[in-house]
Amino acid sequence: MKALQCVELGGVDKLEINEVSSPDVGPGQVLIDVKAASVNFPDVLMIQGLYQFQPPLPFTPGGEAAGIVEKVGESVESLKEGDKVFAMTGMGAFAEKIVAPEGSVMPIPESMDYETAAALSMTYGTTLYALKQRANLKAGETLLVLGAAGGVGLAAVDLGKAMGAKVIAAASSQEKIDMCIQHGADEGFIYPTGDLSKDQQKELSGKIKEVTGGVGANVIYDPVGSHYSEPALRAIAWEGRYLVIGFAAGDIPKIPLNLALLKGCQIVGVFWGAWTGIDPVGNKANFMELFKLHGEGKIAPEVSDKFTLDNAADAIAHLQNRKAKGKVIITI
Repeated sequence: MKALQCVELGGVDKLEINEVSSPDVGPGQVLIDVKAASVNFPDVLMIQGLYQFQPPLPFTPGGEAAGIVEKVGESVESLKEGDKVFAMTGMGAFAEKIVAPEGSVMPIPESMDYETAAALSMTYGTTLYALKQRANLKAGETLLVLGAAGGVGLAAVDLGKAMGAKVIAAASSQEKIDMCIQHGADEGFIYPTGDLSKDQQKELSGKIKEVTGGVGANVIYDPVGSHYSEPALRAIAWEGRYLVIGFAAGDIPKIPLNLALLKGCQIVGVFWGAWTGIDPVGNKANFMELFKLHGEGKIAPEVSDKFTLDNAADAIAHLQNRKAKGKVIITI
């Protein structure tokens, strides 16, 4: 079978499409014929050796995929051959077939296509856990989404509206803001890009306070990090919840902890991947809720760009170069 392989740590130029042996299932595993896989920011970090969990070389990136169960191993009870499923594997998805543990695979509704399923699992799974379990977002509260036009950002816009919040989208261009408005954001604004000066950081805080009527945002959803985090935190509401999703801008910010004291707020880490193992029952319930919201038309993953497996390295570069709006999908 064909697979994208990282043979040397570095940029996308170190990735190769190679013929590799087809995997076989062991006890408690299923073999999936992959139809679509989704590109996420951890893929960008992993091929550079910058991710917190680093597999040995060579490896196949790709943390989530959707397809058809081709074979089941001994003791597998919840899945059967022919099931339409998605799998959350952490790596290995950019290939024609993948083996996954039964616990990381979930059937998808017959009405959901493979590309939507691949686009849904990580971004919407992360975001529902963030807004529901970690932030306890309430109807009528204000949710500020940084990096709102990215995969997790648009998921936060969708789910924030579905949960009854007022959603403010922050992104780097008017085109991206317009997309967020189409997904239901109540309003949005453009923030500056690059290394923000002190004046630009102050302006960003001021803009957030302005669009929230001087009160600040009750919940801030931050997948960006770097120079954006501190000015956003300075504009949080009293007893607000600041969600640490990731660091797409590259740098991990150093936050003055006196801000948490002065705002009476919470800085809340969101590690959905760990939680899925700690509370698989809660995670499954979240996905049942996501399937219901999708069926009702209240959430709709935005697939902005599609690549083939032969061009999978270009798909990762597309995300790395900040060209993506919504999700980038590899069709197989």
